[in-house]
Amino acid sequence: MTANFDFIIVGAGTAGCTLARRLIDTQQVTVALIEAGKKDTNPFIHMPIGVAALSSITGINWNYNTTPQPTLNERQLFWPRGKVMGGSSSINAMVYIRGQYSDYDEWEAMGAKGWSADEVLPLFKLSEDNTRGTNPFHGVGGPIGVSDLRYHDPSSDAFVAAAQHVQLPQVDDFNTHERLGLGIYQVFHRDGQRCSTAKGFIGPVLSHPNLTVLTHTHVRKVLIEGGEAKGVECEINGEILTYTANREVILSGGAINSPQLLMLSGIGDKSHLAEHMIECVADIPAVGQHMQDHLDVVVQVKAKSACGYAVMPRLLPKYISHGMQYLTQKKGLLTSNAAEAGGFAASRYGSAEKPDLQFHFIPGLIVDHGRQLAFDYGFSLHVCHLYPRSTGSIRLASKSPQDAPNIDPNYLSDEADLYALVDGVRLARQIFTAPEFTHYGLSPWYPIASSLDEELSDEAIIDFIRERAETVYHPVGTCRMGSVDDPNTVVDPDCRVKYVTRLRVVDASVMPKIMGGNTNAPTIMIAEKIAANIIAEL
Repeated sequence: MTANFDFIIVGAGTAGCTLARRLIDTQQVTVALIEAGKKDTNPFIHMPIGVAALSSITGINWNYNTTPQPTLNERQLFWPRGKVMGGSSSINAMVYIRGQYSDYDEWEAMGAKGWSADEVLPLFKLSEDNTRGTNPFHGVGGPIGVSDLRYHDPSSDAFVAAAQHVQLPQVDDFNTHERLGLGIYQVFHRDGQRCSTAKGFIGPVLSHPNLTVLTHTHVRKVLIEGGEAKGVECEINGEILTYTANREVILSGGAINSPQLLMLSGIGDKSHLAEHMIECVADIPAVGQHMQDHLDVVVQVKAKSACGYAVMPRLLPKYISHGMQYLTQKKGLLTSNAAEAGGFAASRYGSAEKPDLQFHFIPGLIVDHGRQLAFDYGFSLHVCHLYPRSTGSIRLASKSPQDAPNIDPNYLSDEADLYALVDGVRLARQIFTAPEFTHYGLSPWYPIASSLDEELSDEAIIDFIRERAETVYHPVGTCRMGSVDDPNTVVDPDCRVKYVTRLRVVDASVMPKIMGGNTNAPTIMIAEKIAANIIAEL
């Protein structure tokens, strides 16, 4: 095997696969795409409804846990992240959301020059192959399939229709400038199956002679000499190997692994590195800092009628019928992403112009990220606060590359984040009282109440949040992008690591501020932009 490449990309996830494909398409360079996990052969990855089981499959997941969170009753929260080709784009709920366009203008105002809304919109369209066709907001012909769901449960229609009950509009496309309201999500699907970045970007070029994909390969550190990245040290089946890069090393491990690898390589806060006896080659205290994540709490109701996607014997004939539809036509219930509908609303801190709450509606009862089964009929409504003021960190637990880092999201350290969720829980409960849900015979499960009409106090909802809130899987910001002179940044607007040449970080960790929505589409966009910048310099 050739041990020398023009580009080494660490992490074959959302950003890494995007970068590798764009560089390979130039026909000018060689690329090594290195993934710690395995190939994406598990059938539950590709069958959309399989998302309900993916968090419990340990072999394709990093299975991280946070440090105990003081504001959440000292709980350690489970943080699933994809450890497989495609990364978290292979295990997420496939919701295609770009965020609020004004978010990108805020990025630019924070020092990320070139990342305004007008500048990034063409990049979103470039990667997209939308079944609705091309228009000012959408594109066709890109590597990533984006489509309407081929099937969604009737209860998702009831959820959308309930918008009028809470004075919200119905929304057909959440990726325009008007996104306040409820609607059915578009998803990362092609022909009724998940379209991860591994499938969309890498699948068609997997046999390209200029591309080398290495799975089960754990990168231990970036090799830096004289302030320049030369390559990486890897471990494969217990053997330590070195790969060198003629042009650049690019870290695309995500908001947890990328800062961890920088610190293991001697890039980070000098005093923190000294605690672990790691020689500092670039003193950048911001590495691993400024982490943000979307905290989420699930309002759940039980139903008297046999409905949705419950694990109940009565629904077995329906599942068998739909299983045959999926096998023969890639249609039916198994093409659902579970989180079929949702939308955006405003807490006391948001507005119609910039909503700060997001919903994900699921026609079933989800317990512990899907790792436990609930044998009953009902619905789940995720309530997510989009613009948290609280920030956390990633820090080394040890100098061993095999040890997970300390993940401290520092949730709800700003009280405003807590009361935004209180408003969201109230609104979610109100949605379930809409006439469209009457025939399901709903009763509250969580938060506990005698009926959906019972008015809960702020204190009762706060207790519920502290006991039940979890991540909705959107960590960002730990290698923040912006001006080199800003002590709070790690990379410049071209994602080059400060004070080290030939080294970039390209993934969700570079976001200056968390997005108002799901992070998969914005991460693809980031990789598209940096790929274009790199190619322009070839």
